[in-house]
Amino acid sequence: MTEEYCLPIRVYVEDTDAGGIVYYANYLKYIERARTELIRTLGYDKPALFDGLQFVVHSVQIQYRQPAVLDDEVLATAKLVKVSRTSFTIAQRVLRGDDVLVEAEVKVACIHHEKKKPSAIPDHMLEALKSAV
Repeated sequence: MTEEYCLPIRVYVEDTDAGGIVYYANYLKYIERARTELIRTLGYDKPALFDGLQFVVHSVQIQYRQPAVLDDEVLATAKLVKVSRTSFTIAQRVLRGDDVLVEAEVKVACIHHEKKKPSAIPDHMLEALKSAV
């Protein structure tokens, strides 16, 4: 079982809205980075596209709990929670210290790059993903 991957992020002016709080869509960018880095720890440097296959976000369930503000240091986390033949699900959070700012569950699907249809995750990657759950 793999531990939760944590990516430290500093909140910059470009991340905030006119009120000085992180614009809600930027949390999706934060968790994307953490997800990408989690997959990188499994040995896949370019997880978005390989061997004619592509990984795409199928669905996101997200709850915004508290805002982050300019100059906060937050952690974006990612933890594999489910793996199937054609997809995997990652539980994600954005934290400021012990405070949970955002919670999300992201389902990522494997598709054929040209046909844009579901495809099986290659066996070597499927085994790496399963070993991390």
